Amino acid sequence: MINIAIDAMGGDFGPAPICEGTIKALKEREFNAILVGKTEVVRPLIPSRYHDRVTFVEASDVLSMSDSATDALKRKETSIYKAVDLVRQGYADAVVSVGHSGATMSLATLRMGRLKGVLRPAIATLMPRPVGTPALVLDVGANVDCKAEHLVQFAIMGEAYTKDVLKIEHPKVGLLSNGEEKSKGNEVTKSAYDQLSNMDSFYGNIEGNDIFNGKVNVVVCDGFVGNILLKTSEGVAESITKIIKNNIRKSPLAIAGALLMRRVFKSLKKQVDYAEYGGAPLLGVKGCAIIGHGKSNSKAVKNAIFQAIAFSDSNINEDIQIGLSKLEN
Repeated sequence: MINIAIDAMGGDFGPAPICEGTIKALKEREFNAILVGKTEVVRPLIPSRYHDRVTFVEASDVLSMSDSATDALKRKETSIYKAVDLVRQGYADAVVSVGHSGATMSLATLRMGRLKGVLRPAIATLMPRPVGTPALVLDVGANVDCKAEHLVQFAIMGEAYTKDVLKIEHPKVGLLSNGEEKSKGNEVTKSAYDQLSNMDSFYGNIEGNDIFNGKVNVVVCDGFVGNILLKTSEGVAESITKIIKNNIRKSPLAIAGALLMRRVFKSLKKQVDYAEYGGAPLLGVKGCAIIGHGKSNSKAVKNAIFQAIAFSDSNINEDIQIGLSKLEN
């Protein structure tokens, strides 16, 4: 059975939503949960009927969101350090944390180690689209400065994830640029374009609006651009929701229309809610690390655990290494 190590102390709201999300996940899937944190706080939040599938690992220290990511490497008693080390030692197949994302990324990279041939691990996230499966975007924050060879590896890792975890048989990979033409982009993306041209799944350059129209399944960019893209998209979705609500309140007729359109609005909210996707996998490390949003509720935690299970139940890391070996030949 798959074992998932969960940082029970991470996140903005403490262990309560993390434990609640773990319980929801245990109700729906077969796996063993390893909750890492202050046992006297965490254990009472888990009903005794689940104790046969939950292990509690004591961690006396908690890394707060305001702490530096470099502190995580020194503070070996933190819940995130111990959770990552469970994967490193082979006691867990994956780690899930909705705490300090920088610390999770650093610890996973340095303690679990990179896959052979991986230059830099990348954080991948799912972006909702009107129809079809979400688009996988990477990198969204792990690497702000990239070389062309890094982007090429991101493409290989993203393709493997899309095939193995999202179950898309023939994914298309796009390189995010300021125009579709081969001549567009900076020197890094132009060089990456030339190298990616040998990849069967490579679609070519795409623009920002193409992320949401279904042209490609995987969007490749450096972490600087990707993080701005992610935060901007979250802000736009939130602004549109507020604009709709404000306009509805101004008109009795609009209120009546909104009641009739309740299902549509509910569907919209579900599509843009990060809780539906749970977290972002860190691709390129040994094992599996899922990095969740600091404001994750129990639903987001549950779905982050589901991502970890799907990842651990796939051959993605083997396929990444096969893809990278082909690149070398």
